This record gives sequence, structure tokens and C-alpha cells, in this order.
Amino acid sequence: MASGSDTIYIKADRNIEVTKPEVTLGDVLKIECANPTVTSRVRTLKLLKFHDTDKKNQNRTSVSILKAIECIHEVYPNSDVQNMGETDFIITLEEQKTGGQFLHWIKTVFVVVITFCGAAFSMMAFNNDVDVTKMFGQVYESLTGAKSPGFTILELTYSIGVIIGILTFFNHFGKKKFTVDPTPMEVEMRLYENDIQTTLIEDFSRKGKELDVGSTSRSGHSRT
Repeated sequence: MASGSDTIYIKADRNIEVTKPEVTLGDVLKIECANPTVTSRVRTLKLLKFHDTDKKNQNRTSVSILKAIECIHEVYPNSDVQNMGETDFIITLEEQKTGGQFLHWIKTVFVVVITFCGAAFSMMAFNNDVDVTKMFGQVYESLTGAKSPGFTILELTYSIGVIIGILTFFNHFGKKKFTVDPTPMEVEMRLYENDIQTTLIEDFSRKGKELDVGSTSRSGHSRT
């Protein structure tokens, strides 16, 4: 048993994926204690068990960190548990399905084609909206005194500038990044993920489905 001086540090990420229905504290928490015996024991403590995972919305739940602390105190009532991470986190049971390599390539090509066509359409719509062709023709005629043939140095440098601007803005080309900063797409994806996770946690909490202290079971999962 742990003595009164034992301090257990725990840390949970906001969103955690597990691959088996029975979830222990070691599956969802980073645990540290000066007593290695306590650390090993805490890792094996059962937090919850998913049931009916084939049903919709039964493979995800929100858990309060207080529930994890309650589980620890059931075994080590005198321990001092220090939370260094999230106060509420999401646990998702993911079935390990590995699709074929060919299917992954098909999906990648499909996304690339859709993205390319969408970006090209947006740029053409913008250029037509502001009438870039007419503007370049007027600039060319003002500078040279001759009528523009339709494709001049202005169109060429504009096309090159668009490419350089896109690469500079997204800070990414293939697997190469120009700086160590995250790309705007990565920033937006992280913001989107944070919004989704916050919404899920609040939704579980408002519906009374969050696994919290004093609860023994919830729809689709339990501690038994």
C-alpha cells in the first residue's frame, strides 16, 4: 500500500484512442510516481468497459479526471494525486481496420483531384470577376503602345507569383517545410479538432453521460 507521502502525477490528453473495450488508467493516462510499485498498480486499474460497440455512438465517451482520481483513491486512499493534464477528456474505441494499399492510393488521388479542381475554379472565378485579362491588356498597351497579344510577360510573372505566393503562405511543398512553423492548414486543423473536442465534452456533460465521480455506469460503457 502507498503511504501518506506518496504523490502520484497523472496527465491526460484531450482526445485518446483505445483499441480494446476494457480501458485501464494506463491506457489513457501518463502516470508517474516515485514508488514504481504504485505506478505499475495504478496503470492496471480499470476505468471503464465499452459495451455494444457495434451500435452508433457507443464507441466514444467523455470522462472527468475526477473519475480517474476516484479509481486511484479506491486502492490508495492516502495518496496525493496531482493532475498535470486535462480535466475532461474523450475516449474513443477504434476498431483496427487496415484497408488495402490500392484503396489508400485511390482515396489520395481523389482528394488531390478534387482539391486541384476546386482551387483552379476559385482562381479562375476570381480572375474573371476582377477581369485580370482586361487589366493586363490595358497595362501592356499603356507601357508599350501596342495591343496585347493575350499572353505577355505580365501573365507569365503573374502565374509565377501566384505559385510563389501559395508556397510561401502554406509553408509546405511535398514533404518539405520551408520553416519550422506549423502551416496555416495545420493551424486550422488543430483549431477545428479543439472545437470538435470541446463540443463533444460539453454535449456529454449536458446530457449527463460523462463518466464522473459517483457514477458506476453510463449508456454503452460501465466499470463492471
